[in-house]
Amino acid sequence: MDTQGKFEDLKRILGEMESVLVAYSGGVDSTLLLKVAHDVLGDNAFGVIASSETYPSAEITEALDLAQSLGVRVINIHTNELNNPKFSCNATDRCYHCKMELFGELKAIAEREGAKWLVHGANVDDLGDYRPGAKAAMELGARAPLQEAGLTKAMIREISRDLGLPTWDKPSLACLASRFPYGTTITSSALTQIDKAEQFLKELGFRQVRVRHYGSTARIEVETSDLPRFLDPEIRGRIVERFKGIGYLYVTLDMEGYRTGSMNEGMGKSI
Repeated sequence: MDTQGKFEDLKRILGEMESVLVAYSGGVDSTLLLKVAHDVLGDNAFGVIASSETYPSAEITEALDLAQSLGVRVINIHTNELNNPKFSCNATDRCYHCKMELFGELKAIAEREGAKWLVHGANVDDLGDYRPGAKAAMELGARAPLQEAGLTKAMIREISRDLGLPTWDKPSLACLASRFPYGTTITSSALTQIDKAEQFLKELGFRQVRVRHYGSTARIEVETSDLPRFLDPEIRGRIVERFKGIGYLYVTLDMEGYRTGSMNEGMGKSI
């Protein structure tokens, strides 16, 4: 089935749900899901976004502004994952504990607001990576309509562009906790350090970035097309100076470039 056919399937699936709460982040996938759910269901579709130390505050503001421009109601809640030692110890099932807590809270909101379904923005491509959070979603009865409709990330970007969504070419997002090697304790100070480092790279014009945190060492991922610019002596010097200023002793560049889930390399699927 082509992209348009799968898009029609998405609208049919959402229509059959009758009312939904969308787990919203402002990223490519959840924005499309929120937009289409509202187009199909009207006020019977709304979103909930979770603010926390693991998510850049600028992204929350941008996501809320976007939802307002779309005319969709979004509830902003606050979560504190670092209070859960099963999360902060950063074992390989970290995302499972995070999503169990988050989706559990969203499910309670859905019941309170009268939404029949809790839905999230996982797509077909996510099936190929290690995603323990997907197990939590399944256990709590949350559904992934984009996945059910067979939509890949590329298809989602295509549909988003056709609908005029500004997120159609937005770089992929991920929780800042994903920057830590498994087994490394996640702390508030380290999350702030990572956030500052990535924000600086974005200010320099690097769109897709990850700063992987190894204590005193930063392993930086940028798109392979950006590697030559990164290595320009002036740019490289500014990066080293800034990173050392926020607490890193060693600043390294991953020559393989950005790829999603690099901390999961060598691991299997979640379910």
